[in-house]
Amino acid sequence: MDGAGTAPGPVIVVHRTVLPGTTVCGREGSWAGGNRGRSRSVQPAVNLCRPFRGTRAVAFGILTPTMLRGPRFRRLFRDVYGCADVEVDLALRSEAAYLLVEGTGLLGGYSAAELLGASCGPEDAPAEVVSPTRMRSRPGLLVREEAVPPGERWRVGEVRVTSPLHTAFRLACRLPLVEAVVAVDALAHRFSLDPWDVARFGHHHLGAPGSGRLPDVARLAHPLAESPMETRIRLAIAFDGLPPPVLQHPAGAYDLDTPYPDVLLAGVRRSGAPHARARATGPRPPGVSVVGRLDGAPLRSR
Repeated sequence: MDGAGTAPGPVIVVHRTVLPGTTVCGREGSWAGGNRGRSRSVQPAVNLCRPFRGTRAVAFGILTPTMLRGPRFRRLFRDVYGCADVEVDLALRSEAAYLLVEGTGLLGGYSAAELLGASCGPEDAPAEVVSPTRMRSRPGLLVREEAVPPGERWRVGEVRVTSPLHTAFRLACRLPLVEAVVAVDALAHRFSLDPWDVARFGHHHLGAPGSGRLPDVARLAHPLAESPMETRIRLAIAFDGLPPPVLQHPAGAYDLDTPYPDVLLAGVRRSGAPHARARATGPRPPGVSVVGRLDGAPLRSR
């Protein structure tokens, strides 16, 4: 969690691995080569394989402004760059956005969930930062102004993020109902949370916009859901007035995602993987079908 350990000191190592040539290491303000034979502890400063500050790379002599504007690098945000041949997804965009608030803010929302290993946002979602001071949102970047209490901050590697409970709470308050449940399911599954803890967490943030619908989100959420699509399928079933399926039901060597064991129905799942399909009435998410019975008997569509 945040607060563990000591703050990084001034000792810096600079990696020059992307451009042709050798790896160059050194202290801030000097290159390696002096004090030969003396061992010293070093910490990463500029890694061109990950998002980096352009001004820092130029200051260390690793790149020139002309190189930054060239085809090898892509500008992600103001003074934040990445390799042009690296796919820009939500995780990379979030790491880049963190450099804008490093030392003062942290990542929140879908960005925090992504780095916490509870991915639940669309691939093109903007990166989200939480800052105690006013910042302007821009394309690809969502800024939320808030002073997050120390107990609600976590650290993933060198990146500070909102805690799982805080992240679930904020997403549940602002997203449409289905996507709010998707987010709570993902974080509850990843961190073994009780969805009702998210509702109770709202007592620490009384009056937060959207907090009045938290009991509805908690009532629909389920920590055994293993993917956003599984949650959407379960909610489509519930909204159609059908009884809820059993999640992760053991069947021999397998766990069935959404079966109805009482009627020997193996489950409802996305199409694409090999399984016996049958038509089902009623609305359902695209690519969803009813699959076979647990006793192997064929399904009959009406």
